[in-house]
Amino acid sequence: MSKIEAGMAGSVWKILVKEGDEVKAGQEVVILESMKMEIPVSVEADGTVTKVLVQEGDFVNDTDVLLEVE
Repeated sequence: MSKIEAGMAGSVWKILVKEGDEVKAGQEVVILESMKMEIPVSVEADGTVTKVLVQEGDFVNDTDVLLEVE
């Protein structure tokens, strides 16, 4: 299982996947918003989203886990 982490502090602007979705390496799964910039977060390997740990509007810190992919 891999944990998809925030690369920087910011607000969760959009969640692009839900639990059970198949994802491909490089696919954007969450978009963070920080200082009026949109920062996409991508998965590094193919897999299935097993858990979404944040909701749109949540504030996250650097290295907070956003999703789990198996």
